[in-house]
Amino acid sequence: MSKRITLIFLCAVIVIGMFSACSSQTAEPEQTTEAVTKQSNYIPTDDTTFKLCYTQSDSLNPFESVTLNNQIISQLICESLFDIDDNFYASPNIAAEYKYTDSDVLEVTIPAGLKFSDDSPLTADDVVYSFEKAAKSPYWGNALGGISSCGAESDTVIRFNLSYPNPYAHNLLIFPIISTESDENGNPVGSGRYYFANENGETVLKARQTNDFAPHITTIHLENITSLESIDNAVNIGNISFAFRDLSSDSSRKITSDKKLVNMNNLVYIGANNKSGITSDPYIRRAVSLAVDRETLVKSAYGGFALTAQTVFNPKSELSSAAIFSEKADLNAAKQAIAQSGRNDLSISLLVNSDNADRVSCAKLVKQQLEAVGFSVNLVTEDSFDRYIQRVQNENFDLYIGEIKLPPDMSLSSFLGSGGAAAYGINTSESKTTEAYEKYMSGETEQGGFLLAFTEETPFIPLLFRRGMICYSKAMNGDMQGTANDCFANIEDWYFKTE
Repeated sequence: MSKRITLIFLCAVIVIGMFSACSSQTAEPEQTTEAVTKQSNYIPTDDTTFKLCYTQSDSLNPFESVTLNNQIISQLICESLFDIDDNFYASPNIAAEYKYTDSDVLEVTIPAGLKFSDDSPLTADDVVYSFEKAAKSPYWGNALGGISSCGAESDTVIRFNLSYPNPYAHNLLIFPIISTESDENGNPVGSGRYYFANENGETVLKARQTNDFAPHITTIHLENITSLESIDNAVNIGNISFAFRDLSSDSSRKITSDKKLVNMNNLVYIGANNKSGITSDPYIRRAVSLAVDRETLVKSAYGGFALTAQTVFNPKSELSSAAIFSEKADLNAAKQAIAQSGRNDLSISLLVNSDNADRVSCAKLVKQQLEAVGFSVNLVTEDSFDRYIQRVQNENFDLYIGEIKLPPDMSLSSFLGSGGAAAYGINTSESKTTEAYEKYMSGETEQGGFLLAFTEETPFIPLLFRRGMICYSKAMNGDMQGTANDCFANIEDWYFKTE
């Protein structure tokens, strides 16, 4: 009996031991797998790798700097009242709310308790200070022409007085906001994702880490690289990690690093002399517009780094819903417009500045396209930009190839406003298009009425909108979501590949 009990006891011990062994064998791999998974998902912080180019001889203050290099850096240092996305849609950033209290008054409210990177308060006074500096600055001044003045109604409310009725004036409020006081090294103080710091005698950008912003890249180093070609080469070989190129020079198209195209509001157009000569006839101006093949200009002259202008507004803007220009040339319609003009002498001049290779290529293609419908084109190439500008300002042209950066509210006052930067050759005081545009902006008429007046008069000929490029090191990971107005839109997700 005792032997049987002993045997049963031993069997029980063996069975319990087997289950224990199985339990320990299954538990251990689970812990190991979990540890491996956690390790593989871990991304360490990086304070050495990320490098940006800047111009040492230029100011780092966004209202004093003139180089694209340093303006791009201000996107990290400063915030603005609104953000503009790649489709030119404005959404509040610092602004908590906004309203148009009149057709020419915009009121913006910011939250109480905002702070700059040095922990000083950010109030309406700082917004007013920044606007006044921006309006007088070389980089921001032209874009803010639609706002005549602004003032602080309280610590959190700012009133913007508009130069003319404009339901899209809030799109203009993307200028950087800085403190009235500089930091101890004389650098501007903003409320952005990074701030200027001195590290071992080097000016760097340090991350403002918060619960909402915890980037992997905690320090950004600045490299003094000024020439466009040197910047392009540096990003190609990895000497700098990231750059924004506006593709104003042909060399930028040879960038071999990873890249993403972004939309800009740079309009390339044909200016026409509405006041004298052959182009004073609206039928001739319409014929020119119908004869140009915008698709060919984008592909051949601009290498695909542009979008065809099918209306007077940027094709990515919500205002561009109605197309009034074809991407392809309409030779028959162009010839019909010429016949309606009743002109036999179709000699016409086309002015271009030789400093820009893309615009020269564009002018040569336009010359061929106009000659295909019967024009005799004299291509006038000015080597000196100053002489080219002087000829345009003196209205010594029939046609000219021009480019202008339109403001983010899509305002056409540069062409249709008295004294506008691109209004040369347009009689704005008598133009039916100008009158229709003013009624459209004030809300008296719909957009269709303005576009109809434009097609009938064709005071100038939109061709295309250029695009820019974000380029970055092949060693960098992260879904680049940047735009021209915020190249670093999701920088908190970026990191460098590790072996």
